[in-house]
Amino acid sequence: MIRAILCDIEGTTTALAFVHETLFPLSRLDLPQFLKINWSDPELSPVIQKLKGETSLHRGKPVDSITVEDAVQLLIQWIDADRKETTLKTIQGKIWKNAFESGSVKGHVYPDVPCMWNEWKSQGQRIYIFSSGSVEAQKLIFKHSECGDLSHLIDGYFDTATGPKKEHDSYRKIAIALNLDPSEMLFLSDTDLELDAAAKASMQTIRLNRETAPCESTHTTVHSFTEIQP
Repeated sequence: MIRAILCDIEGTTTALAFVHETLFPLSRLDLPQFLKINWSDPELSPVIQKLKGETSLHRGKPVDSITVEDAVQLLIQWIDADRKETTLKTIQGKIWKNAFESGSVKGHVYPDVPCMWNEWKSQGQRIYIFSSGSVEAQKLIFKHSECGDLSHLIDGYFDTATGPKKEHDSYRKIAIALNLDPSEMLFLSDTDLELDAAAKASMQTIRLNRETAPCESTHTTVHSFTEIQP
C-alpha cells in the first residue's frame, strides 16, 4: 500500500527547459556579483569556506589564497557540466531566491501536477520532493510557480545532502527519515538510473516520459500524473 509519493523535479514536475534555459543561465550570469557581495558574509560563511576548500583542491592552491575569481571559475565549470555538487546547488538557490521573490521568474510546473497532488492529498497520500537542486531552490519553484503557491501540498523536501540520486542508500535514508518502509513509497522520475536506485531500495517506481521519444524501460512508464493511481 502506497503511503507517500516522492517526486523528482526536472522532467517530472517541471520541464527540463525551464531549469536548463532559465535557471542555469541566470545563476551563471549572477555568480560573480553574488560571490563578491557575499564572500565575507557571516551567514554564508560555512558555504563559502566549503567552496574555498573545494576550489583549493581543484586549483592546487592553498585555501587562504583562493580568490572570488577562482571560485567563480570552478562553479561555472560545474554549471556547464551539470554537476550535482551540493555547494553549487546551495549557491544557485541563494541566487534564484532573489529572482523568484522579485517576481522576475516563475517556476514552471506541468498543469497536471497540482491537479493530481490535490487528488492524492485528498486520498491521504503524503507528497515529498527529492531533487539535486537545494531544498531552498525546490521550495522557491513550488512557492512561486506559474500555478500559484503549491507549497501547502508538499510535506517535505530532500536534496543531495541526503545522498546522490543514483544511489539506493539515499532512498533508504529518505524512508527511514519518514518512518516508512520503502515499499510504502512511490518514486516518480524521468531517469531510469534514479528509478533503478529507488527500486533497489525496495521503493515502487514509475517513469515519466513527458517530452522525450518513446524508450525502453524496466519501469512502468506514463506521460502524465493523470495516468497514476497510487
